[in-house]
Amino acid sequence: MNRVFTIIVFIGVPLVLAGSFLHWSSLIMFILCCVSIIGLSAIMGRATESLAIVSGPRIGGLLNATFGNAVELIISIFSLKAGLVGIVLASLTGSVIGNLLLVLGLSFFLGGLKHKRQNFSLVDARYNAGLLVFAIVVAFVIPEIFSQGMGDGGTIKLSVGISVIMIALYLAGLFFKLVTHRGFFAGSDKNDSGESGGSGESVEEEPEWTKGKSILILLLATLAVAFVSENLVHTFEDIGAQFGWSELFIGVIIVAIVGNAAEHASALMMAFKNKMNVSVEIAVGSTLQVAMFVAPALVLVSLMMPEQMPLVFTVPELVAMITAALLTIMISIDGESNWFEGLTLVAAYLIMGIGFYFL
Repeated sequence: MNRVFTIIVFIGVPLVLAGSFLHWSSLIMFILCCVSIIGLSAIMGRATESLAIVSGPRIGGLLNATFGNAVELIISIFSLKAGLVGIVLASLTGSVIGNLLLVLGLSFFLGGLKHKRQNFSLVDARYNAGLLVFAIVVAFVIPEIFSQGMGDGGTIKLSVGISVIMIALYLAGLFFKLVTHRGFFAGSDKNDSGESGGSGESVEEEPEWTKGKSILILLLATLAVAFVSENLVHTFEDIGAQFGWSELFIGVIIVAIVGNAAEHASALMMAFKNKMNVSVEIAVGSTLQVAMFVAPALVLVSLMMPEQMPLVFTVPELVAMITAALLTIMISIDGESNWFEGLTLVAAYLIMGIGFYFL
């Protein structure tokens, strides 16, 4: 499978380059760009898995989420440049519900098919629950409510203020987990040695690539994603017109899935290997990074764009994100998972996907 993704990248990226010069149809370019980004994301996933083995599950999960979200961040910046603010906000919504419901759900489901019960850090589950409530329920709802009595200028100022606070809190949270209270969270890392499904065996793994090679591949893949993403954004308008897709559906479903393919693949692979701490860290950690860093960062970046982006989502987007956060908290707060809980999360995602398609 790894060889297949490598072939896709070495064929797909040059074809995207050729198509951009030869002005191929939007449909062909859309397919080529999506396939190429998925292939690049798979390579990024392999590199971050190697780093996770060297650095431990928490650092590895953070790196995977960061580089996975870098793909979406790049797509979103080019979308902002093109004035597609609605697609950017919708893609942020899609990332939240996609990571919490689809990725985490499939991880629980696939892992649960192989292992009857899987465990992950209860400390991390409670920590993540608090931040999910803050990021989704508090920080996203406040701009929607208070913007009702403001003009565009006031809404942008409110969004900028909230964005700065969210970024500061996200960075403080990293400092809390990785520095000042590292020992408090460190005990959960041992669960990924193979003990969490009851196997009780410690398994030593060798990374596929060295640390230096992994970092180099991540950087090169990110540059390639930036090029392909710019071409992908240019196809959105024509593709939406051809298939009758709204900006909301393109952002919530298409861009979110393609942009987060790296995390999707890595989280599923880790769950199947019974490394639930890494899998949960990727899925939930990526959601928190999107909500508390990527979204606020895009608000600040939009200040330099022709059209500024407020941190104000539509009511369906807010309801979907809040529902996804609360359902995830209820299912994962006990630090255990099984295939039926995963199927429940996936079912919730499918219901929301149908709703956004017909909206």
